[in-house]
Amino acid sequence: MSASASLFSPLELGSLKLQNRIVISPMCQYSAIDGSASAWHRTHIGNLSLSGASLMLLEATAVEAAGRITPYCLGLYSDANEEALGRALDEVRQFSDMPIGIQLSHAGRKASSEPPWRGGVQIAPQDGGWQALGPSAIAQGDSEIAPVALDHAGLARIRDAFADSAKRAARLGLAAIELHFAHGYLLHQFLSPLANQRGDEYGGSLENRMRFPLEVYEAVRAVWPEGKPLGVRVSATDWVEGGWDLEQTIELAKRLRERGCDWIDVSTGGLSPLQKIPLGPHYQVPFARAVREATGMPTIGVGLITDAAEADRVIREGEADLIALARAVLWDPRWPWHAAAQLGSTIKAPPQYWRCEPRGAGRVFEGASFGQR
Repeated sequence: MSASASLFSPLELGSLKLQNRIVISPMCQYSAIDGSASAWHRTHIGNLSLSGASLMLLEATAVEAAGRITPYCLGLYSDANEEALGRALDEVRQFSDMPIGIQLSHAGRKASSEPPWRGGVQIAPQDGGWQALGPSAIAQGDSEIAPVALDHAGLARIRDAFADSAKRAARLGLAAIELHFAHGYLLHQFLSPLANQRGDEYGGSLENRMRFPLEVYEAVRAVWPEGKPLGVRVSATDWVEGGWDLEQTIELAKRLRERGCDWIDVSTGGLSPLQKIPLGPHYQVPFARAVREATGMPTIGVGLITDAAEADRVIREGEADLIALARAVLWDPRWPWHAAAQLGSTIKAPPQYWRCEPRGAGRVFEGASFGQR
């Protein structure tokens, strides 16, 4: 391995030993049937499990049916969901020992929508959708139906649903959980003053707005096996004046660190249609660096990371501890292989593929072992 290839250095998150710093981000597939994994998931997960990344996080997975973004989103709230995902994982694990984790989520007011290729518009209850829920009765957009503000019984139900889904994840042998506090979904909605205008102990001050997300974290931590890593994805800013911002994110990260959180996955935006995002390569990485420097916590940098040398620099210069790929790895599912070749490193690949190494590229592939759950 090249001495300069920080991207291919090992890292430990809790008891999980990662062979490199490349993570596959959770990416919604909108291909489940009543929340249960389908044949598409077996193909999709199997494909990316051979990429050589050190960890794959499964798509935002709803903890209750009303928490799905679309009627086609993955869930882990029923025995049928658990069994279907277990079958998919069993197949994948015959040929890949890549650690696979899951992102647990509740869509809140962004629920009951069409998938992106159908426009992503909200589906009204009378048209086959369902009533969305939120911290306050404030719609995502002017043309959408306002969510029902959750009462204390609803909060308790959802908190318990996160814990129940975490128990299912543990039974499935998943390696890690990431809780979704980002992209405008329910727990982000509680954090942001743009979506949370409650008058009780869950709204108003920063302390109050953090209360429910932290309760969810604590409920999951209490049932998730000791040593197995538990992380959180945040949106470090709403990109809207008066909304959630980096300063508040750092305070949240400190509270999570006190509670044993293993990493912060630092994204941005997704809460308001008024957001103004200055898109560009690595545009979110400075937020990861700021959180890392302020808290000492391991961070994941995301957002238009496509070049291997630049990804390596992000790790080498301490801007983030890991980088997460989403669209880039859909476009090039062998991105980690190509990055290893470019940086003079080695990477795991199944022996069925070893003979594909380009001539003159040097040795890229190392031996792979195939574990069973």
